[in-house]
Amino acid sequence: MDEEHARIEAKLATLEEKLDKVFVSSEKMRKYMLWGFWITVGAIVVPLLILPLVIPAFLSSITIPAGY
Repeated sequence: MDEEHARIEAKLATLEEKLDKVFVSSEKMRKYMLWGFWITVGAIVVPLLILPLVIPAFLSSITIPAGY
């Protein structure tokens, strides 16, 4: 019976180690995904919000030749 308890405790210890490694890995992945989200927001959403402010100023500065 003591052998069985020792074997089970050894398996539990290895499972705890593996679980800790999975937790660390999942936290790293969560941080990578968060960074990816913020980079996406910065690269796509922010320019889309700025364009309506910049386009009218750009269009008003364009001069059209009189013959057209």
